[in-house]
Amino acid sequence: MIDTLHVNVAYLPLVGGAQFHIHEIARRQIREGDRVTVYTTNAIEIEYLWRLHKGDGKTACLEETMDQVHVRRFPVQHLPLMPYSYAAVRRLMAELSTLPVDFSPLLFRLSQLTPWVPSLDKYLAHLDHRFALVHAWNIPYEGLIAAASRYAARQQVPFVVTPLLHLGESARATIRRYYTMRHQMALLQRANAVIVLTEIERDFLLSHGVMAERLFVVGAGANPDEVTGGDPAQVQERYALSRPYVLFLGMVNRDKGAIDTVEAMRRLWDAGVEADLVVAGEVQAAFADYWQRTGSAVASHCHLLGTVSTEEKRNLLAGTSLLVLPSHSDSFGQVFVEAWMNGKPVIGARAGGIPGVIDEGKDGLLVPYGDPVALAGAIRSLLDDSARAAAMGERGRAKALARFTWEQVYRDTRAVYEAVLS
Repeated sequence: MIDTLHVNVAYLPLVGGAQFHIHEIARRQIREGDRVTVYTTNAIEIEYLWRLHKGDGKTACLEETMDQVHVRRFPVQHLPLMPYSYAAVRRLMAELSTLPVDFSPLLFRLSQLTPWVPSLDKYLAHLDHRFALVHAWNIPYEGLIAAASRYAARQQVPFVVTPLLHLGESARATIRRYYTMRHQMALLQRANAVIVLTEIERDFLLSHGVMAERLFVVGAGANPDEVTGGDPAQVQERYALSRPYVLFLGMVNRDKGAIDTVEAMRRLWDAGVEADLVVAGEVQAAFADYWQRTGSAVASHCHLLGTVSTEEKRNLLAGTSLLVLPSHSDSFGQVFVEAWMNGKPVIGARAGGIPGVIDEGKDGLLVPYGDPVALAGAIRSLLDDSARAAAMGERGRAKALARFTWEQVYRDTRAVYEAVLS
């Protein structure tokens, strides 16, 4: 029995890759007789971390048991002048990290403000209970990871990190700066094990001082029975989808490529292509502003659904022609696996960990991040060649079922746990 503590900035019901990943690992640990605890924040919308006015983005329930997992939530505090102060602190940290002087002590102190969860830090600092293993997640919220690391060191128990690096489209990508700061790399270097999702992530950390014997490529996954078998007619009727449709599924913001996807489809509609676009996921502020300016011009072809249920997602995946996620802020992209399990081809950006997941030309296509013209061409090529699209989808299905089920991911993760415990 492994008495495990998972620490992450969010947990269910907040939808997101890390949250689902933890949930899938935790419920299988419970099945094997482990004790599992999750320490997280009270945010149930990610923007609540830095937007004080999003009062509906938090939960009042600070302690509960979900599927036999004990979940304790710690309240997020907000700096004055949010969200500008949050962005300013992160920008200052990124700048300090590039200087020749080592400002790591200051960077660790500043990281405690983004997000600011003082009660979690205090609770862990005085916690007497000794977990057997601590697993922390999500390096851009490194203040929480550092608090978990200090607890693990004090209790002398193994410390595992899944950083979920977002490396962007190049070494100069702005987003990379916020995932690869000096103190963040120091946290990973001192961990007993670092679980990464792709070889791309592994190679990057290997070049930044993390020892090879502490790096484990595990990947992410999906449950075939939970993401397949949907009813396309349900969504076709509900949203009046009379044409083939392209599906964008993920956090609806610029970094994930949502705006690029709408702009790419606008080009296809102007060219007379008969296909709709369905956008599903939590809509964030920048896209909402864009939609206010643009939505009326594309409303007849574009369906903005917001967050959808698991059943609705199954139905959408069953009925779509292809899935598009041209993101530069993904370390893996679990939705690609979900689309493949439905036999659908995918299109991603040549950025982050995605080129390590999609085999270009075999089970999907890759395009440059931030290039709606190239994206439009890739979408049209699959819409115009249904045989090629179907072949890609079938190759993706075979790969996903062989390598990317949660059962396989759990077995690999369990092996890491047992290795550090031994």
